Amino acid sequence: MKINQKRSGLRKLPPGSARILMPLILSIFMSAIVSAVATLTSIGPGTSFAAAWPGAWGASWIVAFPTLLFALPIVRRIVAMVVEQST
Repeated sequence: MKINQKRSGLRKLPPGSARILMPLILSIFMSAIVSAVATLTSIGPGTSFAAAWPGAWGASWIVAFPTLLFALPIVRRIVAMVVEQST
């Protein structure tokens, strides 16, 4: 479903912002999932999980975001070496 940009009043960010926005959003999702799984396996479900998980998520996101900023260009080059490019 495509949203008409003029009707919704939303403006898109410039193309260059994708270099920061993609790792930002990816790091939020991935650190949330990984920290939730790690917290659940170490302390189990319940109120202790609800109290411990936000701190674990924040700590893992602080590592995940800069790591993705550094690693994504390297990963793109590796993928380009092993995947045939279409013309």
